[in-house]
Amino acid sequence: MGAGRPKKTLDCLPDGWQELVIAMAKEGASDVEIRAELDISDDLWYRFIEEEPEFSLTIKRAKRYCQAWWEKHGRKLATGESNGNPASWMFNMKNRFKWRDRPEEVPVKFDIPPIVINTK
Repeated sequence: MGAGRPKKTLDCLPDGWQELVIAMAKEGASDVEIRAELDISDDLWYRFIEEEPEFSLTIKRAKRYCQAWWEKHGRKLATGESNGNPASWMFNMKNRFKWRDRPEEVPVKFDIPPIVINTK
């Protein structure tokens, strides 16, 4: 019985893949857009992130650039420098970057003993 297909490595990516990923992220591209451009599956994407430090670091950098692009776009929307739909922008930020309208409220617990009033 054969060993199956050889495991894919970073060598299967196009030449200059790091520059391509970063350039796309600097334009706000999503992970899906980048995977499509690299022509790799979701499974391979996540395996490379887990097993290939060079890939993982590149994707982490790309995510920072991507979020920065979107935040800059939102700032321009807020100041009137740019036209667009603020609701769409906010929806995008909430879904892609886990933004919230406000932080989750965490109940505060106090360890104060009850006050006993003796009325006798």
